Parts: sequence; structure tokens; C-alpha cells
Amino acid sequence: MAVEQTFITSDAELERIYGAVAKPSLTKETDHIHPAYRPFIEASPFVALATSGPGGLDVSPRGDPAGFVVIEDAKTLLLPDRRGNNRIDSLRNILHDNRVALLFLIPGIGETLRVNGTAKITTDPELLHRFAVNHQLPKTVLRIAVESVFFQCSRAIIRSKLWDPAVQIKRDQLPSPGSILHQLSPSEINGDAYDQALPERLKNTLY
Repeated sequence: MAVEQTFITSDAELERIYGAVAKPSLTKETDHIHPAYRPFIEASPFVALATSGPGGLDVSPRGDPAGFVVIEDAKTLLLPDRRGNNRIDSLRNILHDNRVALLFLIPGIGETLRVNGTAKITTDPELLHRFAVNHQLPKTVLRIAVESVFFQCSRAIIRSKLWDPAVQIKRDQLPSPGSILHQLSPSEINGDAYDQALPERLKNTLY
């Protein structure tokens, strides 16, 4: 006998289940990069960038040495777009819908920082040179107009034990990139050759 599923379809139902929002959860949100939030952005070497466009949703990882997302002023962030796979899903989305969401993570820290706003893609030469690494320029830079900023409490990081070395797994416990590609397209991709070439390719194409 099939079990009938119950789906939530209104704000009122959600509020009945979860209750009122705690005051600190509202107090922590600002419409700019408050001085209390600057250290989190400056210490973060990793941010997830969420976008939306005609083809759907996208969340893309961005990483560099801590401080790679530059605070130009209290309402503006600068995010270089480094070399990748040229799918440019995030950038295509921004052309159609400029809303973005950022989630900053800092190794060892439980709290994360969330930023919502809108983005523009620029190729301003001065900005590109500002983000040069090893004489390599990013192809574009995102200029993000900040609309809301707030920290997320550490519960998710604690529950997941994300920074706990004891729960880290060895890379060979999961399929390798070459193995995945070979399984998806065995006639086109030699998985072993792909994996053998990958370390050197990553080393030479980080920037």
C-alpha cells in the first residue's frame, strides 16, 4: 500500500511547523559589509557562487588564497573568474539574471557567511591586472553589488564534521575524474590516460 505524502504549500504551514524566527537571526542581517563581517570575507579561501538563468540553477566553487574576494567598499565585492572548463554556466546565467548568492567557508571555522546581491561581468584592464597571479590574468571579474549579508551558525558544519580530519576519506574511495568520464562516454574518453595526465594538467593550468 502506497504511503500518501504530505507536501507543504504555504508560508503559514511552514511557520506553524518551525515557529517564530529568533531575534538574533533577524538582527544579524545587514544591507552592507559591516566591519564585523569583513574579517570573514578576508579570511576565506573558498566561496560557492549561486546563479539562476534560462537553463536553470547553478552553484559553482571559487577558490584562491584567502582574501581573493576583494571588498572594494561596504556595498561592493570583486570576484575574479579564474581558468576553468569554459562551461561558464555562472557567467551565462548572470547575463540573463544578475542575481547572485555567495557562501563563504573558512577552514576550521564553524560559521559561514552569506551574501546576496547582483553582479556585472567586467573586463576592465585595471581590474584584470589587479587580480593577476603568476602574471596570468583572470578573463573577467565579477563586480557584485551587495544587498544583504549575514552569518550562518555553525550547526551544519558541526553536524557534518566538515573540518574534522578523522572523517576525511582517501581519494581512491570515490570514482576518479577519468573513471567517471569513461563510464559516461567509454568510446570517447580513455579514463586511465585522463587520470594520468590530470595532475600535471592541473598544475600547469591553475591560472
